[in-house]
Amino acid sequence: MKNTVLTFKQAKEKGEKLSMLTAYDYSTARLIDESGVNSILVGDSLGNVILGYEDTISVTMEDMIHHSAAVARGAQNVLVICDMPFMSYQTSVYDAVVNAGRLMKEGRANAVKLEGGKEVCPQIKAIVDAGIPVCGHLGLTPQSINAFGGFKVQAKTEAAAKKLIADAKAVEAAGAFAVVLECVPAKLAELVTKELSIPTIGIGAGNVCDGQVLVYQDMLGMFTDFTPKFVKRFENIGEVMKRAFAAYDAEVKAGTFPDKEHEYTISDDVLEKLY
Repeated sequence: MKNTVLTFKQAKEKGEKLSMLTAYDYSTARLIDESGVNSILVGDSLGNVILGYEDTISVTMEDMIHHSAAVARGAQNVLVICDMPFMSYQTSVYDAVVNAGRLMKEGRANAVKLEGGKEVCPQIKAIVDAGIPVCGHLGLTPQSINAFGGFKVQAKTEAAAKKLIADAKAVEAAGAFAVVLECVPAKLAELVTKELSIPTIGIGAGNVCDGQVLVYQDMLGMFTDFTPKFVKRFENIGEVMKRAFAAYDAEVKAGTFPDKEHEYTISDDVLEKLY
């Protein structure tokens, strides 16, 4: 069954957990789509794991549209959510609606995600009013990494925790259908989850959230530049890939690949006519 914002709402009501993974290309999207995962996030994390940037700041609308469209072509059952990149929505409500519309029309996403609390609620409301589903994102918001001074756990003080709760309620009131909670204490995430009627999707926020999201290269051991505490490696596909690459390299250089099994044939009669 196709996952939608409605099935997300129903999952929250029934107490059913939601699973989400990132993807940035057609073939990965196909594999995730066939696995039973509920949602694919086309994250601006592609800046780190696909484009090799140190952060997500440099990711453009064109980057997001390109990768979202590729994912959408491979997704039949998952809900495809696409990140709005840095400065695509902060500048004005008008810019936010236009750029969200581009991610839907050109990127073929089913919903968009943006970072921030009360300060971006006018954008959330306007985008939702335009008929575009919005997922919020609170806690450690990577586009604000320079303001935070690094990748750090958020909302650990009383004031910061109260602000997170207020922001979550504001994002819900503005019309968001879900909210990602990143790098916040598990007990605080549990409190927020109980306070909201929309699903919370945790990443480094404990297991009481309504769902979880991970970057697929992290959970498969394919990206090792930096591994956050919240990442669990379900397989070490990175090592498997390196062994396969090395085996290919060795066989090519030894002249053992390709062998007869991997060759095409031509009639000797045809060859004789070529001399």
